[in-house]
Amino acid sequence: MAQLHKLGFEAEIKCSADKYFGMFSNNVTQLPKFVPSTFKSVEITEGDGTSIGSTRLWKYAIVISKDRLTTFNKEKRSLVYEITQGGIMNYYKVFNVKIDVVPKQHATGNGSLVKWSLEFEKVNDDIPDPTAYIDAIQLVTNELSSQLC
Repeated sequence: MAQLHKLGFEAEIKCSADKYFGMFSNNVTQLPKFVPSTFKSVEITEGDGTSIGSTRLWKYAIVISKDRLTTFNKEKRSLVYEITQGGIMNYYKVFNVKIDVVPKQHATGNGSLVKWSLEFEKVNDDIPDPTAYIDAIQLVTNELSSQLC
């Protein structure tokens, strides 16, 4: 029987929620300008990038993957992407990435809480949890926050 697993983390950033969420919704193709050590390019291959079913081709420093947008909620600043192609699919039958960006008020100004989560199903029990992906997302979150905010 299929078993879905979850991993995730939260990070406080200095950016406004709209600005940070906007990078992953309306300006995702600009990510390589802000985090060139991780992203070589991001291309919208179908749709407009914010419509359900839009697909994107991600070229990372060492891998390539393709995803499909399955959930987009601008008001809640929430996105879910389903990875559909790439080397990761050799290890996971299902691999979904979710981001939620929540505004926060600080004494020193505005900021946000970024919540990332991975939902995955392994092809077999010998496959490790994708902790390296969480580590990579944490690095991207920190680097993008320092560049964007």
